[in-house]
Amino acid sequence: MLFESIKMSWENIISNKLRSILTMLGIVIGVASIIALITIVQGATNSINQQITDLGANKIMVSTMGTTIKQGLTDDEISQISELENISGLSPTISGSSAVVYKKDAMEDVSVQGKNEVYFNVDSSLLKSGRPINRLDIESKNQVAIIGNNIVKELFYGINPIGKELIVNGTTYKIIGTLTPSNEFGLESNNDTVIIPYTTALRSLGVKNVSSFDVYLEDVNLADQTVKDIKGALYQVFNQNEDAYTVFNMGDMIESFQTVMSMMSMLLGGIAAISLVVGGIGIMNMMLVSVTERTTEIGLRKALGATPNSIQIQFIIESIFLSIFGGIIGLLLGALIAYITSTIIGTSFSISTGTIILAVGFSAAVGIIFGYAPARKASKLNPIDALRSL
Repeated sequence: MLFESIKMSWENIISNKLRSILTMLGIVIGVASIIALITIVQGATNSINQQITDLGANKIMVSTMGTTIKQGLTDDEISQISELENISGLSPTISGSSAVVYKKDAMEDVSVQGKNEVYFNVDSSLLKSGRPINRLDIESKNQVAIIGNNIVKELFYGINPIGKELIVNGTTYKIIGTLTPSNEFGLESNNDTVIIPYTTALRSLGVKNVSSFDVYLEDVNLADQTVKDIKGALYQVFNQNEDAYTVFNMGDMIESFQTVMSMMSMLLGGIAAISLVVGGIGIMNMMLVSVTERTTEIGLRKALGATPNSIQIQFIIESIFLSIFGGIIGLLLGALIAYITSTIIGTSFSISTGTIILAVGFSAAVGIIFGYAPARKASKLNPIDALRSL
């Protein structure tokens, strides 16, 4: 009996191809929207999350606004903080911008950053070629530079820049390395950056003290205590003025970001699910019309002994068929849209099993829920009344 109901449901869908396609359209759009939106958001979330993680869950960022009496930190004060417990390394940052010149070619408003050897030690993937800044460069205030990918393309196209001389802010630097190209979608891009020893940057950029630095932890579990220790040291340096500095734990930022992006994925999925409900209403409308058109058929089947339950099952199966096929088409369409969008914006592409189950399962549920009322109506038809239309 079940097989016969499935066969009759399929034959009815095939015999009304155009109407069936138009009915499925709402489901297709709904599922495609859910798949595309959730997949794109997940890809963007994964890419940004990776960027944040690369910045370091074991990193504490410190910025000093200073006071009217004292601006920034001296080398000695930086050294004192680096000797605190649970600190594996400390990387100062000196930032500025300048034009850079190679022979007759120039680039304007290039980011110039002063770093130390710790910056490269904690992330070996930063360097594409050449060597990183080392301790000798810091102590000797060497005029060496590491350049970003866009600078290589524009000033050294077809040329190996290692060993060449680059003029930065009127000072000549020897290029010792190049940076790995950054994802333009990422939080930070080094593509238009020149990195020099921070001790050299203090002199060449006209900066007297260090105003920001990153602290790397030995044990992430002791991050809260380390933050307190750093704040305590800065509290003394800036004459007990807590407004002179900020200390930010990257681990807290990663957790907050993941929570926000999860909520955004759920919100977008909920918005897209509205179109599935609209598609379900379309299925209900079509099935109600089908019941009206097939009144005679239903009456004959009941007169020949078909039970209300079998009539109801047949119409529910038709509704489920329409929803499932619409869901599969929507899944493929949504995956294609997500893939194209992810490729354009440069994020990762992957569809989770949970997303597929959610979309197809929801579409099947829509078929059952919105197909029940027409199926119920069909099963309740009086065979005598139905046969009067003959």
